[in-house]
Amino acid sequence: MTGYQIFWPLLAHVALVYGLYALLGLRRAKMVRAGSIAKSDYRENRGEPAESLAVKNCLANQFELPVLFHVCCILIYITDADNIVTVGLAWIFVALRYAHAAIHVTSNELRYRSPLFAAGYVVLATMWIWLAVWMAMG
Repeated sequence: MTGYQIFWPLLAHVALVYGLYALLGLRRAKMVRAGSIAKSDYRENRGEPAESLAVKNCLANQFELPVLFHVCCILIYITDADNIVTVGLAWIFVALRYAHAAIHVTSNELRYRSPLFAAGYVVLATMWIWLAVWMAMG
């Protein structure tokens, strides 16, 4: 394949991160306007209200497992290991991140969130295994 197809899921994940930053800003501004928290409280990150804390935690989560996703996609591209399966897996991973984030910033129900995280974990592991096999065979 060796086109740029493997980078579209990365860009989709970047869009998710930017969307979460926007949502965090909106929720924080709403709470400051409502007087439920002082703007200065955010400077030292004390007492984050639950409404914005869920978004903040979700945002932090996008810089954990997804970092390995970005590295894997770049290595798949560099080693010419990209194919329809790896691109498909990349899209599945990103779709799972969107679903996980949607639950995280709304109901935050672990019974729904955890299986989505686990599925993304398995999909990403599959991508890394494919990369290792590709390099070992090459």
